[in-house]
Amino acid sequence: MSKIRKAVFPVAGLGTRFLPATKANPKEMLPIVDKPLVQYAAEEAVAAGIDTLIFIIGRNKRAIPDHFDKAYELEKELEENKKLSLLKSVQEILPANVNCIYIRQAEALGLGHAVLCADPVVGDEPFAVILADDLIHNDDNNCMQQMVDCYDEYQSTVIGAEQVPHDETHKYGIMAGLEITDRVMRVDEIVEKPSPEDAPSDLAVVGRYILTPGIFDKLRSTKKGAGGEIQLTDAIAELRQDEKVYAYHFEGKRYDCGSKLGYLQANVEYGLMHDELGDDFKEYLKSLDL
Repeated sequence: MSKIRKAVFPVAGLGTRFLPATKANPKEMLPIVDKPLVQYAAEEAVAAGIDTLIFIIGRNKRAIPDHFDKAYELEKELEENKKLSLLKSVQEILPANVNCIYIRQAEALGLGHAVLCADPVVGDEPFAVILADDLIHNDDNNCMQQMVDCYDEYQSTVIGAEQVPHDETHKYGIMAGLEITDRVMRVDEIVEKPSPEDAPSDLAVVGRYILTPGIFDKLRSTKKGAGGEIQLTDAIAELRQDEKVYAYHFEGKRYDCGSKLGYLQANVEYGLMHDELGDDFKEYLKSLDL
């Protein structure tokens, strides 16, 4: 039985919704309290047993490799100043057994094209895809671990799913199909960003996938779709002709950190959950005359 050992992180986007903050800084490096979004995503993958992290980057994304690299000067300064807790926090961003690979996406041709860029590294293995700006919180069983467990049972493509308001279907890929369990559905239809009147359901694709290697052939033949980009959703719809595809309604709370409101909500709620800051932050919020 194939194990999920590799995860792809498409992080080449321009992050225009957060300009000017993202003019020189990748949106995936925006912090939620004291860790960047991309670190939360990497930690989720590692906690699910994944040991090869493949980052699809673009220009002006050097901050991401730098974040996961060793910082000799910083570590030396922290050690000399006896700031050992901070030293540990930068030395243990990722375990020593985890490998990071960086691939340049030369053109911004969409999520599907970003995933296709990982083909030479992924090879003939199933793999995960994690979108860092979909931050999903679950203390007991993180979202990717749930997805891996689902894949282990069904041995086929699994898509993270969440119900969304019907008037927001135009923002997501939308799925419909046969309910297998209260959390698993066989996908019989998947449409990218349909209008509410054309949406087959209110079950949306969110930023977690486990894909079989057959997706690469589909991506190579997929024509540009919504937004003039190569859509991963369109390739999955084609893959469904060859194999079963499942939607998994994960347990946990998703924060849409690709939007300013979702990003602010995540910072507030993660601030309240923070071991060091939570109590003081809660008292501060109570003191506001809202």
